[in-house]
Amino acid sequence: MAMDIEIRYFAAARAAAGVSVAKSEPGNLSSILEHLCAQNPQLAHVIDQCSFLVDSVAVHDMDMAINAGSFIDVLPRFAGG
Repeated sequence: MAMDIEIRYFAAARAAAGVSVAKSEPGNLSSILEHLCAQNPQLAHVIDQCSFLVDSVAVHDMDMAINAGSFIDVLPRFAGG
């Protein structure tokens, strides 16, 4: 039985996605994000300004393999002081 990856959207990313949680098949971070943006053009406008946590660890390598059962947090830039 295949397990999915859970994508959790926050703030402006959640507003653009229209949902707080989505599912995806495993792959590298770049391909997962491309797939999600192809399904939702509004998300594509926000995703380039986001940072990503995979299993609560900051990720900067877009080629990183994301395994089944993992979760990705999509965090837009936050303002404040």
